[in-house]
Amino acid sequence: MRISRLDDIEKFKVEDERLFFSAQHEEIKMGLTTDIYFIKTLEVLKYLKREDAYVKAEIFARREGIFCGLPEVLNLLKDVDCNVYSLEEGENFSAKEVVMRIEGRYVDFGIYETPILGILASSSAWATAARRCKEAAGQKPILCFGARHIHPSVAPVMERAAKVGGADGVSCILAAKILGISPSGTIPHAAILIAGSTEEVAIAYDKVIPEDSPCIILVDTFKDEAQEALDVAKLLKEKLYGIRLDTPSERGGVTPELVYEVRKRLDLEGFDHVKIFVSGGLDPEKIKILSEAGADAFGVGSYISGAPPIDMTMDIKEVDGKPVAKRGRIPGVTVNTRLKRVK
Repeated sequence: MRISRLDDIEKFKVEDERLFFSAQHEEIKMGLTTDIYFIKTLEVLKYLKREDAYVKAEIFARREGIFCGLPEVLNLLKDVDCNVYSLEEGENFSAKEVVMRIEGRYVDFGIYETPILGILASSSAWATAARRCKEAAGQKPILCFGARHIHPSVAPVMERAAKVGGADGVSCILAAKILGISPSGTIPHAAILIAGSTEEVAIAYDKVIPEDSPCIILVDTFKDEAQEALDVAKLLKEKLYGIRLDTPSERGGVTPELVYEVRKRLDLEGFDHVKIFVSGGLDPEKIKILSEAGADAFGVGSYISGAPPIDMTMDIKEVDGKPVAKRGRIPGVTVNTRLKRVK
């Protein structure tokens, strides 16, 4: 079922005890997440007997970024009789560039404008933020740790987009499953605080966590970071893959000076194999600075998850073969040779 009349909206009832306020997949397909004026538009077009109007609609981005969200758009339009031309996921786009074109009867796909734009705007923003972090890190790994900063219903979408943008791994379990990879992550401060000892947690981690998961221990809970890193290294020796620095902002956060000191002290004691993983309020600028100081990998959260959506706009540029456009836009299809037929 797909909403096509105002009466359909009146008939639809939300269950009394809805567990979560996020839209279900079926509700998105029904058109329930669209703006009401698209349904009013369908009523008007039917009254005017313009249901068969064949249009070409273009979507362009307000600023540059990395294109992402195409599979969800195609799934949304799977049962719709229309043609779709699009950039490929992971491609760069410039400001005002047409990233997608949809051709078909407007009454068949018009109600999906809202969710299509939302999918592309958010996913492209997350992918773009991840790409900037990856460019700052170079060959060093970037992991997305942003699930805790957004609503859980879209956490997998965000982390998948981060992977498209260049992140080497994700922490959200469902996102990793969707991507066909293993989720990445170590342990939080909670484990160490409850156990009361970083060393005890390190020993337990080594014993209970599978060998295919690198042994990386958080070292900023109770002691000086450099000292705790050395204590853990001496305890686990070659079994220790890395240490993680997540010093809170109340103590100055993870600084290049701290990373440099920890690296030097580990090297002086013969633990040059131990990697330094950093997290906590990272952005591309901090990643670059900490990388130069000796950090080997980076966990990025809010910079990716909090990326502002890249505003996407859909314009009808042709109706029944005739070039049209609203004032301020150029009538007719915009040529973009990078668009490929995807549906």
